[in-house]
Amino acid sequence: MKYLNIIKKAAAAVKSLADVGDAQIREALTDTADALLAAKEAILEANREDLLKLDSSDPKYDRLKLTPERIDGMAGDMKQVASLPSPPGNILSETVRPNGMKIRKISVPFGVVGVVYEARPNVTFDVFSLCVKSGNVCLLKGGSDADSSNRALVAVIHETLAKHGIDPAVCTLLPPERDATRALLEAVGLVDLVIPRGSSSLINYVRDNAKVPVIETGAGICHTYFDKDGDREKGRAIVTNAKTRRVSVCNALDCLVVHRDRLEDLPYICEELAASHVVIYADKPSLDALSGHYPDALLQPSTPESYGTEFLDYKMSIRTVDTFGEALEHIATHSSKHSECIISESAETARIFERQVDAACVYTNVSTAFTDGAQFGFGAEIGISTQKMHARGPMALPELTTYKYIITGNGQTRR
Repeated sequence: MKYLNIIKKAAAAVKSLADVGDAQIREALTDTADALLAAKEAILEANREDLLKLDSSDPKYDRLKLTPERIDGMAGDMKQVASLPSPPGNILSETVRPNGMKIRKISVPFGVVGVVYEARPNVTFDVFSLCVKSGNVCLLKGGSDADSSNRALVAVIHETLAKHGIDPAVCTLLPPERDATRALLEAVGLVDLVIPRGSSSLINYVRDNAKVPVIETGAGICHTYFDKDGDREKGRAIVTNAKTRRVSVCNALDCLVVHRDRLEDLPYICEELAASHVVIYADKPSLDALSGHYPDALLQPSTPESYGTEFLDYKMSIRTVDTFGEALEHIATHSSKHSECIISESAETARIFERQVDAACVYTNVSTAFTDGAQFGFGAEIGISTQKMHARGPMALPELTTYKYIITGNGQTRR
């Protein structure tokens, strides 16, 4: 019951938020970003409390960790969101019927958006800024591993909202207990949408147990295909960046697919991975190509489990293919439909790859590390949707709205 009361209070804040003008929201978000910077030391101390409870070798550790630079980035993203146009009320289409009846299709907020997430305190700020800017109340359900960080961040948000006369309940943090998650997922009539962000087990749990609508922000099992017409300098840079920039994020490279004709270039392409101690699970042809050129301690034969795995670690698999079609088949079989890349100087091959690969983001000669709302110019993201209904790819302000029809006339009736 205690969780239900918290959810009801958040739902009640929807009406008051609808009366807040965009200028007021823009000022509140900008001031919240400044307040975050002013509270940087307190936030970092709360984050250190969480980090002490987690083994530094755990892949979640990097996601959980806040640094001065990451806090600066969070504040910058919030200010960018604040500066963007607000989507509610946008006229998506407008028609006039033969009888004079005018029909307008306009964007409107969902209402209450619940987000279930794990060790990612930055999500707290991203979700709040995107939801409030799009006219939605956010119900945050973070994990126990980031509870101190989340509570410190929400305290900053609430203090600033109160100064601007906005109900702090528009950003509600549920307790970290598992029962709170179940209450959120079962809050029919109070919660309009739930978005899970985290591991595949978390996403599956939310999808399988929710009684309210869910948009899946799926796991990222990302491939890069080095084509027979690929440029090896581009290949080296892209593979290194996609794998080692941040291994704990969903757009990190998991599997390099290489055309057999280019196996001799594999040692060069993978050379810089050794500096980050990336373990490579290689099939027989690529294992032979790398033997003697890549550290033996980091080179292992692949198994069937090496493919279709989101490593979230300094690990990567390699699969050798004889044809472009075989590469497409491998990706189709093992992809999570998140982000896929081709490295090729053949415009025709790239065009076919872009058309046939079924993923939210398809890259040609660009690192998959760019699958990110801020990098796409959206300010931030609430998640990367791998679904095809309603939203796909980085979900930002437009994706946090639905629409309704406004019909006006002058006494028209229907026979």
